[in-house]
Amino acid sequence: MPRPLWTGAISFGLVTIPIKVVSATEDHAIHFHQVHLEDMGRVRTRKVCEIDDEVVPQEEIGKGYELTKDELVPVTDEELDEMPLPTAKAIEIVAFVDADSIDPIRISDSYFLAVDGQVAAKPYTLLRKALERSDKVAVAKFAWHNRERLGLLRVREDAIVLHAMRWPDEIRSPESLAPKDVDLDEEEIERAVQLTDTMAIDDITGFRDEYRDALEELIEAKSEGTDLPEPAEAEEREAGKVVDLMAALNASVKAAKESRGEPGQDATVHTMQPRKKTTPKKKTAPARKSTAKKTAAVNKHTAKKPTKKTAAAKKRSAS
Repeated sequence: MPRPLWTGAISFGLVTIPIKVVSATEDHAIHFHQVHLEDMGRVRTRKVCEIDDEVVPQEEIGKGYELTKDELVPVTDEELDEMPLPTAKAIEIVAFVDADSIDPIRISDSYFLAVDGQVAAKPYTLLRKALERSDKVAVAKFAWHNRERLGLLRVREDAIVLHAMRWPDEIRSPESLAPKDVDLDEEEIERAVQLTDTMAIDDITGFRDEYRDALEELIEAKSEGTDLPEPAEAEEREAGKVVDLMAALNASVKAAKESRGEPGQDATVHTMQPRKKTTPKKKTAPARKSTAKKTAAVNKHTAKKPTKKTAAAKKRSAS
């Protein structure tokens, strides 16, 4: 089991469930150090006081809140620890709601809640069964890094998961981002729905981080002094073209069916004819010139060669 990040209890009415919080995810990204290119020496980050230009040791570093550009108010860890925070060592369930009522954009991090001792086994299982049978999720408050947070408890297999959530006022409004005054044909919408049906799958666990695989090959080749892998060919897309949306949808549906081994059907391609240029007459407004050209979007599907397990991957597995 990973090292616990936090210990406390779930407060479920008058029921208390001792738990340990462990991370529900792992970081498999490849990280780099900053180095001096001339001699490959590590470049370190130093914490320097901007007043005396001296390096400050960690024990002399504290917190300060900026009131104005030139005025800071110091706040100590002891003062923060003494703040009245009822959820300091508890995940307090405050409500139960339908899972569909939670907007996924509010979820930030995920953690598993493990029982802390045999005494927690029965109430932990009781809460899990209650969530399963009610088809509800629990909304809770808890403290994390000297601030109160909102959380969501749900069941995954035989474990209870805690999702840290953002407060409602932390979500920006997308109102100004939506495009205005767009004309869509009903046939285009139906074709787009058909594309979503064609690309629908039941399980996404088969997806891999292909960039990380390629990066591991690059690191292995450089560490062993062998030839670097051939760069992947990126699909080129011409910019500034007026695209026939229906033609692109038809081609996409056909390509998606072929990639799934389904019999392909000839897509009905709607071409866009360029408008005729008109010669402006006297005392009349000049006609607009159109440079629209017909285009057909064709998805390119290239099969990737299987990659061998690299030295970087072996090192990660061993660790």
